[in-house]
Amino acid sequence: MSMSTGSGEDFNSDINVTPMVDIMLVLLIIFMVVTPLLQQGVTVTLPKNMDNPDVDQAIIKESSVVISLSDDGKYYIGKDALEKEQLGPKIKRMLENKSDADRIVYMKIGVQAEYAKVVELIQIIRDQGVDKVGLVADKKKGGKSVAPAK
Repeated sequence: MSMSTGSGEDFNSDINVTPMVDIMLVLLIIFMVVTPLLQQGVTVTLPKNMDNPDVDQAIIKESSVVISLSDDGKYYIGKDALEKEQLGPKIKRMLENKSDADRIVYMKIGVQAEYAKVVELIQIIRDQGVDKVGLVADKKKGGKSVAPAK
């Protein structure tokens, strides 16, 4: 004797996962398409907050070439103010007797200096055959950034 209910009350207690999988795949495709559109600009690895490096002792020497670009766009070598056209020959003269290892030009750039002037200064330095350009910055004091004096 077989047991059949015959009343049509047979319920299937299994979960039908096919519609749920379809929905998840559609959501996955949507996220894969939209995520690259959310990024703005270029992804760049930013430097971590590190201890201040030791001061390069070559900056302190009188024979070193340190070019300053002030916030108002004026160029200085030491305390001498120079025009942009005078920088190239002056740098070349100062680096004549130096070996390739010592041919470094250091740049001190004001916080409010124009970016275009910085690029022009780097190009002037490169035109003199200098491969090493050092950027001079103030040391961070006490873990706080120092605001420029106004």
